[in-house]
Amino acid sequence: MEGYGPSSYGDRFADVYDDWYRGLSDVDATVTALLDLAGSGSVLELGVGTGRLAIPLAAAGFDLGVTVRGIDSSAAMLDMMRVKPGAELVATQLGDMVDDMPDGPFDLVFVAYNTLFNLAEPDRQAACFRAVAHRLTPGGRFVVEAFVPDDPPRDGSAVTVRSMTADRVVLSVSIHHPAEQLAEGQFIEFTEAGTVRLRPWSIRYAPPHELDTMAAAAGLQLERRWFGFGDREFREGDGRHVSVWHRT
Repeated sequence: MEGYGPSSYGDRFADVYDDWYRGLSDVDATVTALLDLAGSGSVLELGVGTGRLAIPLAAAGFDLGVTVRGIDSSAAMLDMMRVKPGAELVATQLGDMVDDMPDGPFDLVFVAYNTLFNLAEPDRQAACFRAVAHRLTPGGRFVVEAFVPDDPPRDGSAVTVRSMTADRVVLSVSIHHPAEQLAEGQFIEFTEAGTVRLRPWSIRYAPPHELDTMAAAAGLQLERRWFGFGDREFREGDGRHVSVWHRT
């Protein structure tokens, strides 16, 4: 998408992210699963956003000695996070989640809700796996939560209604490029007052077996794959997964 950069999503969604995605996942179950994987060690969240997971994770792990860091390419997202209660427990860094990844070492690195797919090229995604592996302690874990692409993948364009009230409507416009495993779009918000707000997004998706290949090349071995955090084991045909690799 012309003009779209690493901070575009966060800068345009920061003001609505917590409202739009409040029910995105079971935060308590996610925190419990992450704490079990981290033990009493250090944790890094890639694409920490508004702290939806990092803040409750830091609070729950404080007495266990767990430390939590977060990195995000959007200053607007981090600004939203810093005003929340408990945000002082999370050390944050503004930067690219590959090139600017903190040195570590970390016992657990995780990236939630398709955020890995914000890296727009397969080489960048593979570089992320390598950067994580370099910063993990021996036996440390990398956790990715993501959707499973349709097979065959979606093609063409679509326009749908995301939400509608008497004085506001939000349309979702998307284009899918299956050959490049690319999907991009806009949420377009119209109001009765005459304002128009564009919220762009762009992802490069990958199926689980492709992520496993990237992980193996980085020296990471698949440990387990859930349907959701702390949920049942992943099954073929599931539409999402939480994958856990460990450093060998």
